[in-house]
Amino acid sequence: MYQIKLAKPSDASEILNIYAPYIINANITFELEVPTVVNFAKRIEQYLQEAPWLIYEKNGLIAGYAYASPHRGRAAYQWNREVSVYVHDAYKRQGIAKRLYTTLFELLQLQGYTNALAGIVQPNEASVAFHKRLGFQLVGTYNKIGYKLGAWHPVSWYELALQQTDAPPTSILSMMDLKKEQRYLELLDIS
Repeated sequence: MYQIKLAKPSDASEILNIYAPYIINANITFELEVPTVVNFAKRIEQYLQEAPWLIYEKNGLIAGYAYASPHRGRAAYQWNREVSVYVHDAYKRQGIAKRLYTTLFELLQLQGYTNALAGIVQPNEASVAFHKRLGFQLVGTYNKIGYKLGAWHPVSWYELALQQTDAPPTSILSMMDLKKEQRYLELLDIS
């Protein structure tokens, strides 16, 4: 049995157990040091103030997570979110990342965000193929933008339009107001 739900800062330790191997052993993230559980809990709490951070629970254990973080600091960027998804090695290839992302995207649409952006460290054919299957399109590549594990790495940026409009954007629905939406309750199976 599985359930997708909103993460809580108290989930930080279990989520960090999924994320830490990516920090230590891979160039998938440019984070160089594993954050403390306390700092990671603060990060979750901070991101949850504006957008969803979801966990995928399978048989009571967190098997994966996805979140939407701010894209750049200037006010004109506020309708965009950078998205990330991570799945525990033991649960890969079970459709968890896709379920997390599709739920996250629908919630971001409800909030009024216009684009989901994904930065993919290259080479990473599996992640590129996954994002393309979900409708992301390549918009550009920064060459030699990050140095990790003894090498320079490029990052390709992909975007997914969440809203199809040329009209001026609406205000972003707060997380508090999002939680009142019927579709939010349905997506996270909250009764």
